[in-house]
Amino acid sequence: MNRARPGVPRIVALPGSEACATRLAARLRVPGVELESRRFPDGERYLRMRGDVRDRPVILAAQLRDPDPQLPTLFFLADLLREAGATSLTLVAPYLPYMRQDARFQDGEAITSASFARWVSRAFDALVTVDPHLHRHRSLDELYAIPACALSAAEVVAAWVRRHVHRPAIVGPDVESETASRTLAERLHCPSVVLRKVRRGDRRVAMAVPDVAPLAGRTPVLVDDIVSTGHTLAQATRALVHAGCAVPVCIGVHAVLDAAPARLLARAGVERYVTCNTLEATSNAIDVTPLLAETVRSPTLHHLRDLKRLGHLRRNIRA
Repeated sequence: MNRARPGVPRIVALPGSEACATRLAARLRVPGVELESRRFPDGERYLRMRGDVRDRPVILAAQLRDPDPQLPTLFFLADLLREAGATSLTLVAPYLPYMRQDARFQDGEAITSASFARWVSRAFDALVTVDPHLHRHRSLDELYAIPACALSAAEVVAAWVRRHVHRPAIVGPDVESETASRTLAERLHCPSVVLRKVRRGDRRVAMAVPDVAPLAGRTPVLVDDIVSTGHTLAQATRALVHAGCAVPVCIGVHAVLDAAPARLLARAGVERYVTCNTLEATSNAIDVTPLLAETVRSPTLHHLRDLKRLGHLRRNIRA
């Protein structure tokens, strides 16, 4: 068997993330490692690697739409790759779960974002993700003890809007989206407005529409980071149309649910709804693979990872 030269990265897919891994491998022009995976009758996971990762950095592609069933496999696989001789492990998780519970709002609540970050930091050397839900944290560095790169999809979303939307205006569905909406509008040299959202439950959202004068003669482009039920975008669509605006184009970065939001948005009158391929969905039309690949191959990421590792070693020596 011909062995690749030492140091050439390998890509491994978490079961269920094969399409993401294939796209990334093609972009980076590096080989993948086949993984045999099945379940025992009692539901436990069997894993067997059919390839060689010794003395090579490994990129683990993981689309974590439904994280709870996947997390044991994620950490089992990280252990397997370490034992097989991988020199480093970079987790590429385009959608980063467990960012919602970032504070203790009631006594006794688990802060799962911090727990998840600790587990990932112990198992991997670096993390690359796209538009994580950073609400109460300025950056992932506040949570993760490894280099954690939070990429913005604004560049690829803006490129799609330029190609497909005539005279756009960016609309954010709530106050949390204000910075992202402004950044995207600046890239497109167009106006932006932000709606005011009042959530009355998981499926009940009311919208307050500000002055819509900047939207006159333009196509509103509603952009939301996470699309689960689709109710936020649907309610925002109705509010904009009621205010006299054109029917918006709707864009989601992470399609946490697939078909249900599309059906709901269609009933609200939306004719075009697209998402990024951070998760697999029929609505995907915007490719984030170039962003992921550019970051994974970046010398800066590897330099940060080496500095972090050196820091851990020094702390261990002093201890």
